[in-house]
Amino acid sequence: MSIYISGSLAYDRIMNFPGKFSDHILPDKIHILNVCFLIDRLEEKRGGTAGNIAYTLALLGEKPKILATVGKDFDRYEEALSKLDLPMDGIRRMEDQFTAGAYITTDQSDNQITGFNPAAMSHPCDYEFNGASPADDIAIVSPGNVDDMVELPRKFREMGMRYIFDPGQQITALTGEKMLECINGAHMLVTNDYELEMIMKATGRTKAELLNMTNYIITTLGEQGSRIDNGEPVMVGVAAAKEVLDPTGAGDAYRAGLLKGLTDGLDVAEAAKLGATCASFCIEHYGTQEHNFTAEEFKTRYDAAFGA
Repeated sequence: MSIYISGSLAYDRIMNFPGKFSDHILPDKIHILNVCFLIDRLEEKRGGTAGNIAYTLALLGEKPKILATVGKDFDRYEEALSKLDLPMDGIRRMEDQFTAGAYITTDQSDNQITGFNPAAMSHPCDYEFNGASPADDIAIVSPGNVDDMVELPRKFREMGMRYIFDPGQQITALTGEKMLECINGAHMLVTNDYELEMIMKATGRTKAELLNMTNYIITTLGEQGSRIDNGEPVMVGVAAAKEVLDPTGAGDAYRAGLLKGLTDGLDVAEAAKLGATCASFCIEHYGTQEHNFTAEEFKTRYDAAFGA
């Protein structure tokens, strides 16, 4: 059984500004804004939805195929993926582009200014799926190249492969009509609660109507856990983290655990518990691919949260 992860691979450049943006922005001159912030910290982290999900799946012993497009500066990221023994055949490289990058500056009040350059991600992955076993395999379509987000669900439906649709940050890049097409026939629609509201607004459909188009709707609710809708709603709690340093990437870690559970033949609620446990390790670290755990550590935390 193979797991296919469509989404983004990106570098996150995280910067700190030791002041407040508001002290340097003049409200009455906003129409001619021209500011420069001297930063005192710069870190580069591996990120992107596909990379984040694949990373945690690798910790769980899986070797998913990443379907994404990267640029000429991908070497550092590739080295890290290679150390995890992850296959590279689904990653398309554009030698005249840079890998997608997020440039995030945070001030002392936790306000953020972010610029995102899609760069190579502007091109689809063009993966052929030679040797796929649609009856056994599973895929997730997470935020990434917009053409991939529309075309891959069509391909998966034609192939008869189960797929999870997870539009996330790209909801605003898809029309309501395209979104409905992607959801219709999906095995699951997975979002957070705010994203689900955005989808309902964009499509003009109620949650019940969306549920008629897919087998499950899973909604992550932060500290309240997650909710599974397929008939009678099922609530899944959270696993306790030692400390919460950074919630970024928790959703991707959750999706990795969910995919692992589905791959292993667990029911959806049990798979979601694996997801919740994965997320608890992620939020203990700054960055989306900085966490780690052994099988014993994972089992101990899972058992403490959900029972043996």
